Amino acid sequence: MKPVSAWTAAAQLKLESGTLIIEKEFNGYIIKVIFDDYDLWFVVQWKNKGRVAFRAAQAAGSELKLKSLKENPDTIKFLLESFTMRLEVVLSFHDQAKQIFRYTTTIIPLLDVVLPYWPRDIMPLFSTKGKTQNTEGTIHASQVGNRSGLLFFSLEKPQTGSVLYFQNLTALNKFFEATGTSGSDLVGGIWPDIGLKLPVSEDRPLKKGEEYIVSDAFVALSDSIIKDNYQMAKSFLNQLADIYLLLPKPETIYHDWPTIVEKGLADLKEHPGCWKFADGRSYLNAYVSDYKTPPESMVQLAVLLPLMDFDAWSGQAHKDITDTIHDGLENFYDKELGTVVRWLPALQKNLDWSEEQKRPEVMDSWYLHHPLLNLSRLALNGDKLAKKLVLDSIDYVIKVAHHFKYDWPVFYKMATLEVLKEETEEGKGGEKDVPGAYAHLMIQVWQLTGEKRYFDEALKAAKKLDGLGFDIFYQANNTAFSAGALLRLFKETKDELYLNLSYLCIAAILKNVQLWEFGYGYAKNYPTFFSIYPLKDAPYTAAYEEQEVFAGIHTFLREADEVEDILPSLKLLLAECVKFIINRVAYYYPPMLPKEAVAERKGVKTGEIDPNLWIALEDLQDGWQKSGQVGQEVYGAGVAFGILPRQYYKIEKAGFMIFTEYPATQFKINGTTVSFFTRGDERLSFSMVLVPVEKGAKLKSISVTVGKAKESLEIKPVKNKKSLVYFIRGNSNVKVQWKD
Repeated sequence: MKPVSAWTAAAQLKLESGTLIIEKEFNGYIIKVIFDDYDLWFVVQWKNKGRVAFRAAQAAGSELKLKSLKENPDTIKFLLESFTMRLEVVLSFHDQAKQIFRYTTTIIPLLDVVLPYWPRDIMPLFSTKGKTQNTEGTIHASQVGNRSGLLFFSLEKPQTGSVLYFQNLTALNKFFEATGTSGSDLVGGIWPDIGLKLPVSEDRPLKKGEEYIVSDAFVALSDSIIKDNYQMAKSFLNQLADIYLLLPKPETIYHDWPTIVEKGLADLKEHPGCWKFADGRSYLNAYVSDYKTPPESMVQLAVLLPLMDFDAWSGQAHKDITDTIHDGLENFYDKELGTVVRWLPALQKNLDWSEEQKRPEVMDSWYLHHPLLNLSRLALNGDKLAKKLVLDSIDYVIKVAHHFKYDWPVFYKMATLEVLKEETEEGKGGEKDVPGAYAHLMIQVWQLTGEKRYFDEALKAAKKLDGLGFDIFYQANNTAFSAGALLRLFKETKDELYLNLSYLCIAAILKNVQLWEFGYGYAKNYPTFFSIYPLKDAPYTAAYEEQEVFAGIHTFLREADEVEDILPSLKLLLAECVKFIINRVAYYYPPMLPKEAVAERKGVKTGEIDPNLWIALEDLQDGWQKSGQVGQEVYGAGVAFGILPRQYYKIEKAGFMIFTEYPATQFKINGTTVSFFTRGDERLSFSMVLVPVEKGAKLKSISVTVGKAKESLEIKPVKNKKSLVYFIRGNSNVKVQWKD
């Protein structure tokens, strides 16, 4: 018997003796509305008689009275009252084709009140007899920090099914702001005390007569009990997509990315805080005005690759920057070790030991592979120096992999391979997505050389990911790259293990996003919906990792174009992820934020912050915290360079560019018509913006049609002074025609 809180034990007793006021059949489930004088419950009963109870209202210790209820075909509204507050609960069934219901609870205090405690709102039950503490279940995923307020669990004793419970925390922003609390770590618990628990507020009251939403829950039901990691990943993706379609979502706005790129290029080139001269060459600093830390290989390549992508797209050449970075790459090769290393070897003696990795010859496992991934990309594009550096390093990389049996620790000594830090936390293992990054590197070296031994290495490493569940996620960008590599392995081998592992990677990334908007504190000034957190426990989002996840999603979707029957929910969610990344990441640039939202000099961990500089802050924080506390990351300069080549299609002869929020592909120009296909799902839409190539130029007479041949329809734009904006459904064929 598992321990249970006194609140839960008492709540079950009250529930079982409560009054049944409504019983409703819903897609094979029975939903019973039970009122027990202190709580209002929605009890879901499966066909096999297992039950889960959801507490939609509670009286905070006083007696609750049901004043009225109004039942309509899709909604039931309950009005309740206690000594301290009035409550309104709306139970909704918006999509009768899906096993999803929603309940929204609003409280109106009858006096100024504080809430020092609020019980969790989900209670697993037996069919008729038996205590909740005797149930057994598995929590597959729950909220961490400010990520989505979700709880994904299976009720296994009795054998019942699974539930994805999702709190729309955006709706609770007025409560958070009034009480000075945040939406962090609210949804979770320890079985059987699970669900939403409002944050404690003892000194800032809710005001008399004001309305506060305290719960906005979407509940997706399933008869399936999760039996393995792959069923878990697919169930999670499918149910999350179903809820996402119903979830209120913020509007996006168009950012002038060509202008942002221009500003970023000028600041990157001219601001002295971005550069450091060492060992006879100029290198990019990791953070603005951090002159103490030696140059890092990853930092150079993190800017060089996106900038070269931008130059290839634009037809421009910023050789003053790209050649300077490129010329310094060979100095990161350590001849004694036989590999490219993290810190510039000539200066690693200057490391200050302030962090675990800031010590000579210490390697963070993911970091060994990351620079080589970018170098191998350069090599595949014909860069001879990059090819030499990769091939001269690859035997060392394989030696390390074999030594650790494809199960890398966090930190190790490069020369001796002595483990310095085995696990991220006790019992949690090392950097678990590194086998995916290693596989990605080996695939690219296989493409570069044609030697099968590298492909075989990729297969061996990828199999190490089997069985990890959501723990496959260590660092968001590496997990995203792993997903693409695994999909490539599936295409080459037809072994569904790799397809399932790729789904697991994507599911783990989407578990670590924030599907809600901060609406309090400094965060009122920037969007946060669909934010991607860099690590599974990171308290903030990070510019560079988000940019790389964005690039990784594009790579994954390109690979998926050739895979039949790819999971539709995955395509829906990833297209939306791209859409909101583009909407959000402009706010990493400090000129986009009010100065009071940016950390002061004393509050910056590394380097300095220049609030006028178009170089991204590393971190956007919870709304009660100032952003940029980690620093202003020069290696985040690639954010804008990476967006233009992937989201803009330039038609020089027509004098305009096509910007799409969704990933688009198959661009073809035929005379005065350009056609393309948009990814995503037709149940959701995105904006397409037509902007002139030359600033101030007028757009030509343009028509836009969507659909195939005879089924195509012309759509009209929303006009503004500088552009034409169209709203288009995902998964569409689009034609843009102009007059010369």
